[in-house]
Amino acid sequence: MARVRCSLLGISLAEASCLRRGFIVTDVVARQRLEQIGRAFLTGYRHALECDDVNAVPDRLAAIPRELVGFAFEGAAMAFAILDELTPWSSPRLRTYIARPAAAHTYMAHVGAGWVMGRLPWRPRYTRSGLDSLLAWLTFDGYGFHEGFFHWQQTVRRQYVPSRLRGYELRAFDQGLGRSLWFVEGCDVDRIAHAVGDFADHRKADLWSGVGLACTYAGPATSIHMDTLRKLAGEYQPQLAQGAVFAAKARLRAGNPSPHTELACNRLCSLSLPEAGALADSTLAGLARGDEPSRPRYQVWREEIEARIAHEVPV
Repeated sequence: MARVRCSLLGISLAEASCLRRGFIVTDVVARQRLEQIGRAFLTGYRHALECDDVNAVPDRLAAIPRELVGFAFEGAAMAFAILDELTPWSSPRLRTYIARPAAAHTYMAHVGAGWVMGRLPWRPRYTRSGLDSLLAWLTFDGYGFHEGFFHWQQTVRRQYVPSRLRGYELRAFDQGLGRSLWFVEGCDVDRIAHAVGDFADHRKADLWSGVGLACTYAGPATSIHMDTLRKLAGEYQPQLAQGAVFAAKARLRAGNPSPHTELACNRLCSLSLPEAGALADSTLAGLARGDEPSRPRYQVWREEIEARIAHEVPV
């Protein structure tokens, strides 16, 4: 069955090539890094397709470099989400995966689950149900990244928005689309700022948040590039910094912090990596329970981080 699943649902590692995707990446180091990330994701996806026991995934991913393993856990979540949709009579793989082997990588796993929305013509059963009510919005972030990564001509250049999305789902989608700009524009901060600038004003804050998360979690970028990115974000600096704080929290929870993430927190937030993680924790702890339809707790969390960045961190 593992062989059949891989034959029917497998994705070639070649799909991670910047050339294959049509991304213009002039910096060799950036291209190598982006392609390493793509291969790590697809490796995790393939291992999950081959695996009959979700608890065996961490052992299968042990050979992946620690700094990249989060992307592999993300890819595995996509595989389990697809398998759950195609075999609804089986025991739920995705929820078990997130609760147990991927618990430390829960942010990445929720994002990876959202990729399935770009792969199946129907709306998955699990979106905003069966997953953590706070982090379930990350599935729509994952959908946004998928559409930007694989269909950037439509979603980035022509700014197409999927008709299946409603309400806050549209904002979460844009956060993922903003993350994809880091890849689509080859880590070129001037091109990224130009791309965001072409969007309608009401979409820019969420796009900048995604850019900050991708820069901080994925890399690479020098301190000069980060300083330029912060300047280009202009009035959206708090959103850029909020994305960086989320990236810091994801890496700290997973226990795989990187020097690049530490540098990004310093340049984009004027915080250390531990301070950025503590900011994510303290703002989350102060949230009231329950969601408002147009302003869920997830958005309130983001706004609290932005407010603290804007009022307490020197620009």
